[in-house]
Amino acid sequence: MARTKYGKKRTVPYRRKRQSRTNYKKRLALLKSGQGRLVIRRSLNTITTQIITYNPDGDKVVVSATSRELAKMGWKGHKANIPSAYLTGLLLGVKAKKAKVSKAVIDLGLQIPRQGGRLFAALKGAVDAGMDISHAAEALPSDERVSGKHIVEYASKLKSDPERYAKQFSRYTKEGVNPADLGKMFEEAKKKILAS
Repeated sequence: MARTKYGKKRTVPYRRKRQSRTNYKKRLALLKSGQGRLVIRRSLNTITTQIITYNPDGDKVVVSATSRELAKMGWKGHKANIPSAYLTGLLLGVKAKKAKVSKAVIDLGLQIPRQGGRLFAALKGAVDAGMDISHAAEALPSDERVSGKHIVEYASKLKSDPERYAKQFSRYTKEGVNPADLGKMFEEAKKKILAS
């Protein structure tokens, strides 16, 4: 409580609310479920997934997986696209099974989710790994998008314009990856994740 110049008391909101970093109503609703939260965050270059449980002394991270770990599984593609988001969610789901975590609620924070986007691709990966997470099936991306078929098709269209192709797929060529092989690379990485 803080006093104004007129002597009235006013409540100062929590610091994270003032900074627009936490929606406490949403957080409370998630915590009331009593389950761990599947926290999915994206940046320009990575996807991060975590299972977090509430603790009065501070939330506890039970399991986590980032798209940077996919390099160990043979993934040389971009680390923040839909296929890598799916593989990251799948990796988290496999780790969660080993940690005996089977249920969670999805926590997207303040991000604005897009139907069929990267956030839901990570969710689809966790669900395909065997986790029980409440979701709407129409929000998940199709299997073609998850496997990177749309990237392969786009790459084949751009082949007629070598300048644009080189600019668009410079990261792939730098890594020595042919975008046409993305589907094969995806399947190999998926097998390695499921086998781990």
